[in-house]
Amino acid sequence: MPGEIFVVTAPSGTGKTTLLKALLAADPGLRFSISYTTRQPRPGEVPGRDYFFVSPAEFAQLRDGGLLAEWVEQFGYGYGTSKEWIVQALASGQDLVFDLDTRGARALKESFPQATLIFILPPNLGELERRLQNRGALSPGELARRLEQGRAELQEIPGYDFLVVNADIALALGQLQAIVTASRCRAAHAWPPLEPLFRS
Repeated sequence: MPGEIFVVTAPSGTGKTTLLKALLAADPGLRFSISYTTRQPRPGEVPGRDYFFVSPAEFAQLRDGGLLAEWVEQFGYGYGTSKEWIVQALASGQDLVFDLDTRGARALKESFPQATLIFILPPNLGELERRLQNRGALSPGELARRLEQGRAELQEIPGYDFLVVNADIALALGQLQAIVTASRCRAAHAWPPLEPLFRS
């Protein structure tokens, strides 16, 4: 049975990273996507497990050759996911989880229309601002930038399949797990390998 694709997007400060770590820890059938990046490995990062580390020239070849399902440049570095890697992972039956912004989610959906897009929300904008302030390391300018970016991302919600409001971490995790379970049970996904069993 081919794997599923789950794309998760959320404004900064929503608790997405915590939720995804818990989701992956609870479900061995899920695998976090591995991206190409042009930055250098950080301490503890393993090539092929955390990222595929490539030179800027190699990344440009992948990007310009149409070999990336999605890509972005952030802080002077390129990040992107190989179409071939996704196809191979899905063919082996792995369910993939992507942590992408709205632009990356749109691009991946274009390449893989079967992808399930999930948007995680804070309870409200006031709570989002409080969570960002509690991080303590953001300047007023950076805080304002992240809040403005979050408001812009909200405009993309109509293009998503599911919404999860992270007011309670256990409840939000349960909703994410329910979405994964429901997606695995879709007829288009589950029926092809079962059909031979029901032929007379």
